Amino acid sequence: MSKTTPATAFLDHNHIAYEFITYHYDPHADRVGLQAAEAVGADPETVFKTLMVSVDGKPHVAVLPSDQEANMKKLAAAFGGKHAEMLSVEEAEKLTGYKVGGISPFGQRRHLPTVFEETAELFDKIYINGGGRGFQVKLRSTDAINVLSAKVADFKR
Repeated sequence: MSKTTPATAFLDHNHIAYEFITYHYDPHADRVGLQAAEAVGADPETVFKTLMVSVDGKPHVAVLPSDQEANMKKLAAAFGGKHAEMLSVEEAEKLTGYKVGGISPFGQRRHLPTVFEETAELFDKIYINGGGRGFQVKLRSTDAINVLSAKVADFKR
């Protein structure tokens, strides 16, 4: 498998150190993030999933642990908005250039406002999708947050 994806190209371009990890992606898993955590042998709270959301009608990115769900009211507030909802699969794929199940916050077609669930800061290293189904990158949480100029907030349920 190629280790070059738009996500890894973005990280390389920004001189961010990461470990590239491949695993068997199960498209039938009930919760893809939890399946990824099990496949890479990591605690689910350290494996972060990428959600594509609309906040007051504009696209945004939310990154949170695979074992958590987002509270949409808190998420909207994290961006200074009033209403948040998930984007459709079609919208998310068109906007990011990635397939659902392989969406990374890194290397998307355009930079969008991004927020990490504050628990990311509890860990030195976290896993995030590396730009494809069955790809994860393990990197310093501070690097992930800083390279995306992301906010950090409590928006889990």
